[in-house]
Amino acid sequence: MARDYVKMRFKKVRRMREWWVQVGLLAVPLLAAYLHIPPPQLSPALHSWKTSGKFFTYKGLRIFYQDSVGVVGSPEIVVLLHGFPTSSYDWYKIWEGLTLRFHRVIALDFLGFGFSDKPRPHQYSIFEQASIVESLLRHLGLQNRRINLLSHDYGDIVAQELLYRYKQNRSGRLTIKSLCLSNGGIFPETHRPLLLQKLLKDGGVLSPILTRLMNFFVFSRGLTPVFGPYTRPSESELWDMWAGIRNNDGNLVIDSLLQYINQRKKFRRRWVGALASVTIPIHFIYGPLDPINPYPEFLELYRKTLPRSTVSILDDHISHYPQLEDPMGFLNAYMGFINSF
Repeated sequence: MARDYVKMRFKKVRRMREWWVQVGLLAVPLLAAYLHIPPPQLSPALHSWKTSGKFFTYKGLRIFYQDSVGVVGSPEIVVLLHGFPTSSYDWYKIWEGLTLRFHRVIALDFLGFGFSDKPRPHQYSIFEQASIVESLLRHLGLQNRRINLLSHDYGDIVAQELLYRYKQNRSGRLTIKSLCLSNGGIFPETHRPLLLQKLLKDGGVLSPILTRLMNFFVFSRGLTPVFGPYTRPSESELWDMWAGIRNNDGNLVIDSLLQYINQRKKFRRRWVGALASVTIPIHFIYGPLDPINPYPEFLELYRKTLPRSTVSILDDHISHYPQLEDPMGFLNAYMGFINSF
């Protein structure tokens, strides 16, 4: 009798523990969903980047951009297209170097990124981002000028859509003089998204909970592995990236922005086809340690698909963010390309 009582008591205690664990697992995301955690303060450097920039309005939405005048008398203009999930601040390490070669250096935060508006709910798309780039250049009075495009990651896909529109000779589209891509998943079949990206992209009803649960610890642990072992960002640099994401509650739209991965698969023929039939000078700057666009699979497919494109391969330890990990190597590679035609 005593032994049976002990067994029953033990089972009851175990069931109670399991119940409390379930309650706890449910309570944590519910609490996070309703708890408003303020974004981190901007560092002096990031604050300076914001105050030196400007905003223009696209269909009632505020878009942040930078526009620097560089070499006097030069007709050259370069437009920089950043990657996911960061912002135009990705280019700050090579910004001054670009102003020594170009008359105008322009970069924007795509809708949903950085200091630009982050509406929700919203159907974010590569098509809309490309239209925003076109609208910015019309706003600046540069719609009839020949533009050099320099892109990275997510920005590569936007550049592909801009290239497609340019090839169609549609009125109001950019006139593209050259295109330089870098470490972007332009081929869906060689792209290896991070686990968190997969969960958020296809998370369904879980996505809103996951985005609210995201914090600096989760973000930094997720992003750091895409940098090389010797070129990883400092904690302050990671905080700058996180501050840009958290601005205007940008963490809450990450799952919507990630739909670009599905769009890239759906419109592969359109976007890869635009690259494959290109006649303008095109170049690719590649950090070969990139786990998202792995070597050699990515590079072999790139060279097979785009045999006329030139390629710069940076040092073996450079990974997915080459402009931040090796700014001098990146800048030298880009200037070598620009000066070749």
